[in-house]
Amino acid sequence: MKKFYFRFTYMTRFAILLIAFLVVNSASAQWLLVPMAYGKQTNHLKAYGLTYWALEVPREYRCYWWLNYRGGAFVLPDSQDVRVRAALMGVYFEPMRNAEYTEAKASVLEGSNMDEILLEKAPKIAVYAPPEASAYRDPWDDAVKIALDYAEIPYDEIWDKEVQSGILETAGYDWLHLHHEDFTGQHGKFHASFSTQVWYQQRMLMFEEAAAEAGFQTVAQHKGQTALMIADYIVNGGFIFAMCSAPETLDIALATRGGAVDIVAPELDGTPIAADAETRLDFQRTLAFVNFSLHTSPYRYEFSDIDNPNPDRDAQSGVEDFKLFEFAAKHDPIPTMLTQNHVSIVPGFLGQTTSFNLDKVRDSITILGQVEGTNYAKYVHGKLGKGTFTFLGGHDPEDYRHLVGEGTIPTNLDLHKHSPGYRLILNNILFPAARKKPQKT
Repeated sequence: MKKFYFRFTYMTRFAILLIAFLVVNSASAQWLLVPMAYGKQTNHLKAYGLTYWALEVPREYRCYWWLNYRGGAFVLPDSQDVRVRAALMGVYFEPMRNAEYTEAKASVLEGSNMDEILLEKAPKIAVYAPPEASAYRDPWDDAVKIALDYAEIPYDEIWDKEVQSGILETAGYDWLHLHHEDFTGQHGKFHASFSTQVWYQQRMLMFEEAAAEAGFQTVAQHKGQTALMIADYIVNGGFIFAMCSAPETLDIALATRGGAVDIVAPELDGTPIAADAETRLDFQRTLAFVNFSLHTSPYRYEFSDIDNPNPDRDAQSGVEDFKLFEFAAKHDPIPTMLTQNHVSIVPGFLGQTTSFNLDKVRDSITILGQVEGTNYAKYVHGKLGKGTFTFLGGHDPEDYRHLVGEGTIPTNLDLHKHSPGYRLILNNILFPAARKKPQKT
């Protein structure tokens, strides 16, 4: 397990602190409003990091999220350290005296579709990722890790060994992220294009060795056990956010009862696919998707008909742009939090799983965003037991057609400080921190 967090150099810290000290407004206020509306905030993405920082120990400040007010604004207590931190991060804020705060809060609480959410604590975050090793590295990047690093939000990296040890619950993780993962044991469906590549062979070997070390006969059974434990984590109150291939393969693995039904081609595991594999899928176990059909050929770069096949178009076509649905903030605070943004139409982006076939989505799932004029959802949310899961299709919100091999050149978010797609990721980061204030009787 590896912990990641941001470090300033001492010289950079000193220089920026000096500038911050000079620009801090000496007039007293009680609150700092961090607006998130279009054209107002100087760095939408780092505003989430500032809010997370304010919630962290030892500060544990009482913060608020004003839903649908100025793009989903944050309200932080006014203190010298918050002002300095905002200046360091390049986040715009507006000081508010108590009278201004009271007036603005009244407009939020009395507004037809706004509400106030109390943010109580900084969530403890885990990212599911293979351990870094000199001999192996995924040839792609992870949009959530990019977002967390850029927003300066700390997280731990865990993998199958840690998940199967029960660490998600024993270590008290509030939130788990899954990205470009394959929980089906089919090695990412890369066989046709990359079976001769060193990175693929190393990846296969690492997965097979990890499965054997854990006492499993196949990678599918090993990954399937991880999928089962992630589902248990949700049932017991955990929150997960998954994007790209992780949502699809997680549900496929659950439908196979954790790899008990063999759906892996013999080219990959040396054993034949079960003759009755399709009929033995158990859709009662899945999170979001039902009645799907599998693509088991190792020469096809798709897992099932859950996915929306990528069109042969570019970003300028707009065919993958998706609309965020509007929810009633006072009655549906969770989907409202998850869709806070400064735009209603988010530029589309592709992935191994680009979006989700609505014919395969459970009726109980909340559709947060949909590709207009199509039968494909891009962004969905659901509940399981005491916890929730949120799925986002596509690989990288600011890299339309992300290609294998581009992982050595991660997206530079300094060029995308106002990315609507990355805002959706960061909405999910703060979601576990939120507690709906009890209504007055």
